[in-house]
Amino acid sequence: MSMQESELLPIRCSDCPIRHRAVCARCEPHELRLLEEIKYYRTFEVGQAIAWTGDRLDFVASVVSGIATLRQTLEDGRTQMVGLLLPSDFMGRPGREVASYDVSATTEVVMCCFRRRPFEELMTSMPSIAQRLLEMTLDELDAAREWMLLLGRKTAREKIASLLTILARRDAALTLSRGAGPLEFTLPLTREAMADYLGLTLETVSRQVSALKRDGVIKLTGKRGIAIPDFGRLMLETGDDTDGGMPD
Repeated sequence: MSMQESELLPIRCSDCPIRHRAVCARCEPHELRLLEEIKYYRTFEVGQAIAWTGDRLDFVASVVSGIATLRQTLEDGRTQMVGLLLPSDFMGRPGREVASYDVSATTEVVMCCFRRRPFEELMTSMPSIAQRLLEMTLDELDAAREWMLLLGRKTAREKIASLLTILARRDAALTLSRGAGPLEFTLPLTREAMADYLGLTLETVSRQVSALKRDGVIKLTGKRGIAIPDFGRLMLETGDDTDGGMPD
């Protein structure tokens, strides 16, 4: 596996930008000090492989910045993007020594890595890590179920709106954004990657993004900037039952 050391200066756990959402979110100060002793950072360039399915994976990691894709390859060589790793997401499974998916960097990715064995040993004495990892795994399961609905039943416009909703929510959670103003974030995926992930053509993605812009649901700022004037209106475009199924 080709990796290079991050050029970033070491980040103290207490100052980490993903601290409040990462696997260490529930750790006490003394537990953070123990994690400090076994962590290291790696940077992956755009397009670089982070892991291959079936390869031995001797580390687990949290995404500090950037975005990576998870892919599965069929016997005939076809591939399908099956997930995204966004900042604060966790890669790897304690107790599982091989990678379950091909993982590659879509943008430059910085990861906070822990060697598997020391991390697994710390888990036995740090219930906070095990509890947080369980929460994250259950959240991932919920997200996978929602994605099955998105791919199987939603229209192209609803798919695009749903993906933008997911990305906007994650960005707001990471930056602790509050207030009633418009949400703004940088789209971390190219339109080609969006098409691949959503099972659409590039032309369809471009057409639907343009339609959402024309209808005032989103605004495009710069090369990849997205502004959402009214998040509630974007939610309506997803086709989801936002009122919990209660009659009007």
